[in-house]
Amino acid sequence: LQLVESGGGLVQPGGSLRLSCTPSIFSLDYYGTGWFRQAPGKEREEISCISTSGETTTYADSVKGRFTISRDDNKNTVYLQMDNLEPEDTAVYYCAAEPLYACSGNVEYDYWGQGTQVTVYQ
Repeated sequence: LQLVESGGGLVQPGGSLRLSCTPSIFSLDYYGTGWFRQAPGKEREEISCISTSGETTTYADSVKGRFTISRDDNKNTVYLQMDNLEPEDTAVYYCAAEPLYACSGNVEYDYWGQGTQVTVYQ
């Protein structure tokens, strides 16, 4: 079981990207999904989460007001819309899924993707 991220790339400061997270063979309907990122030399951080129902979303302070997480169960995809990107957002971005998760924190996600690179350059 695997998640596949897409949508990363190169963008200038102030630009936008939309990341997608799609599972390879299972349905995300019953999974809460988180987005993480890891920059070179830094620890991985969780930046956003959307609950199984989609009713709860959470954001790290570093991305609040600029990033938006959403899910489209018809397309079996979770998105991360990233606006007003900054050089500090440069990292590998990962999505992860956990069954019946309400984004309450302190969880070890069961399934992970391989990551997609986002580079914000001047």
